[in-house]
Amino acid sequence: MSNENTARTRRDTLKYGATAAALGLAGCSDLAGQNSTPTGPGEYSVTMAPMGEVEFEKPPEDWVSYLSTYGDMGIALGKADRLQGLWDPDGMPNVFYDALPDVDVSFEDVSPISGDNEFDKEIFYELDADVHLFDPNWLGVLADDWGDADIEEITTGVAPFLGNYIRRRGDDWHDYQYYSLYEAFEIVADAFDERERYEALVEVHEDMQATIEERLPPSADRPTVGLVSVNSKFEEAAFYVYPVQNGNNHKQYRNLGMRGAFDDHIEGNYGEFDYEQLLEVDPDAIVFQYGFSHVSTEEFESRMETMREDSVGSQLSAVQNDRLYRGGTSYQGPVINLFQTEAAARQFYPEAFGEWNGTETLREDSLTLFDRQRVADIINGDS
Repeated sequence: MSNENTARTRRDTLKYGATAAALGLAGCSDLAGQNSTPTGPGEYSVTMAPMGEVEFEKPPEDWVSYLSTYGDMGIALGKADRLQGLWDPDGMPNVFYDALPDVDVSFEDVSPISGDNEFDKEIFYELDADVHLFDPNWLGVLADDWGDADIEEITTGVAPFLGNYIRRRGDDWHDYQYYSLYEAFEIVADAFDERERYEALVEVHEDMQATIEERLPPSADRPTVGLVSVNSKFEEAAFYVYPVQNGNNHKQYRNLGMRGAFDDHIEGNYGEFDYEQLLEVDPDAIVFQYGFSHVSTEEFESRMETMREDSVGSQLSAVQNDRLYRGGTSYQGPVINLFQTEAAARQFYPEAFGEWNGTETLREDSLTLFDRQRVADIINGDS
């Protein structure tokens, strides 16, 4: 790293800071951060574990995110055109943004910020963002060569971190406060000074949830659903299976009262089953996580055909009844969650919410659980 980069300070118009010890590498379970706080003339701060208080003199413009949890939050707040970097731009579920009228979201000019599960600090200097929407502790989990000093260097030399790993709960390294999707989204919205957009999306989400609660069938009438990773080793008959977890990754499933087929068969966050074990549980339907974001329609169908052609896999009820579905990413922000919830509602309960006919269903104008135009207007600032 050049001396110039090491000594460089941030723009005069942006102030930042974190009051937590070691920038959050120690737990901060007593921190809350649902509201911004004035810190001086023209200044304000937001608070989130594990960073603590983060101060700004003006709303950040250029920004970097990890994956689609906080990336989607920034897009929901109308900041897509100033997104500078993502862990993997190709992993963003464009199918959802494409289903919104008059919303143009492209990741062609967004830089990947990692390679081979490693971070190069230089990319942070090159992107020169005003805020990094990461849980800094998660960087240390992803890359062994990252530690407290690296995080402090980027915070001091480039811009602060703001984020909390809300994907799932119970990881050993995460011993501080967790947030729900909308608790974290509120803090990010306050950092960008976008309270109006945030509140409008809260209203859309609450209206959708009210509709779901009105239409949900009784628990006894709901199918059992098996969560399986689309990245499983289909050719080797090795499938990564999951219980319905606490955390943002399975928010849509919990909100839909899903009966997780593997909940009583797995200890921990996931298991690895073969066809015989899948058949022993025999879910009524199978949803393949990351099916919207990690594979094309053609790739998905190819993997499903492998399951259909297997002598044991073909006996699964979900195969025989044609209930193999593309599922959502576990890194979901507010917009992605709206679409993933609607998709799952149709997949699980077609009698109550309408038939699922693949991703083209997302573009339909009737029987939708939320108003696409309303969401598009919020993102575009026309609400």
